[in-house]
Amino acid sequence: MARLVLASSSRYRRELLQRLRLAFDVASPAVDETALPGEAPGMLAARLAQAKARAVALQLGGDTWALGSDQVAEVEGRALGKPGGRDAAIAQLDSMSGRVVRFHTALCLAHADGRLHAGCDLTEVHFRVLEAAEIGRYVDAEQPFDCAGSFKSEGLGIALFERIDNRDPTALIGLPLIATCRLLRAAGFALP
Repeated sequence: MARLVLASSSRYRRELLQRLRLAFDVASPAVDETALPGEAPGMLAARLAQAKARAVALQLGGDTWALGSDQVAEVEGRALGKPGGRDAAIAQLDSMSGRVVRFHTALCLAHADGRLHAGCDLTEVHFRVLEAAEIGRYVDAEQPFDCAGSFKSEGLGIALFERIDNRDPTALIGLPLIATCRLLRAAGFALP
């Protein structure tokens, strides 16, 4: 049977993949995540998901399928990454106040022999108009410094929204499980 490896150091993606009750290993890919000049947010997410999956599949070899994923937040055509700290998180949330933010969550399942399956999920998050004090309270409460867009929708971050439009509620957390199941079935994994 083929080996499945999650090509990510994200604990959020690991927790989501565990829901599928498949045995898998975890490997951190060494991929430069810098956007290319003029690269659209959706294209950036797709390129990085594929690069992560291919890097791990090639590194491990054999009958290995590596699952890579990447998420890029987009505000008015501009990509937002992970904030990394308090001030950047506050600035990101302030820039999203009262706006619709698009989250491109791409995934790629790559085999060591070069085969691959890929997909992308789009989620639109409608933010409430946020006051500076509530942004500060939220950031201090959840410290979402490792999350694209500076929030955790599975936690207190849900209080920042008017609504979420998507096909898969797990996509916003970082790994769209509906699409993941489709890719895994295409690669020969038995689900459920």
